Amino acid sequence: MGESWLAGKVAIVTGAGGGIGRATAMAVAAEGATVVLAARRAGPLSETAERIARNGGLAEPVPCDVSREEQVERLFEHAERIGEPVALVCAAGVLFKAPVDRTTFEEWSGTIGVNLTGAFLCIRRAFPAMRRAGEGRIVLISSLSGVYATEKFPGLTAYNASKSGLVGLAEGAAADGRDSGIAVACISPGAVDTEMLRAANPDLRPGLGPDDVGRLIVSILNDLLPEASGANIPLFSNR
Repeated sequence: MGESWLAGKVAIVTGAGGGIGRATAMAVAAEGATVVLAARRAGPLSETAERIARNGGLAEPVPCDVSREEQVERLFEHAERIGEPVALVCAAGVLFKAPVDRTTFEEWSGTIGVNLTGAFLCIRRAFPAMRRAGEGRIVLISSLSGVYATEKFPGLTAYNASKSGLVGLAEGAAADGRDSGIAVACISPGAVDTEMLRAANPDLRPGLGPDDVGRLIVSILNDLLPEASGANIPLFSNR
């Protein structure tokens, strides 16, 4: 087996302070990439960086709220000092639970801001670097909650809307990147054993762990892209 595509590359992973983001960052680093870690809370972010370092990987934490344009700019400037970031995984996400008629504007805009606008801001900023490099691979993390005709749970209207938007964002960005060697795919996990799942539905039994999703994302980056560009891959329980 030859060297993985990620080996020697610079990758950015958002939401890297825990859950799927942390697991993905560790899996990407294990492939030989230098990972620039982004999350709002510095403490969990530093813990992820320390875990990667203990395993012999390379990681640099950059506290970042992806819903803030200026902070996304700072994140990419940091990455570009290392090298052109040609891999991007948008795993930052938030969830507020409330019926639609009790969802405040702040909760709505905060959910859309991180989950959807944050991914847009990262993709928009990544494209110039990837065009300069002549290649780029991006994975967005939606959810079965954002997939048409799957079961929805009460109180998650804002979350569902943000995750549905990510599927459309991936499809559009894939079309825009096609002529520049930039590939974009989206995955939509079901019940993953994270704090977010417990907040959404504590009675739902997880069928996947963060490490399972992280390994799949690495496989997509290494092996499925660019051929699968534009695809949304639903992940149903395997247990």
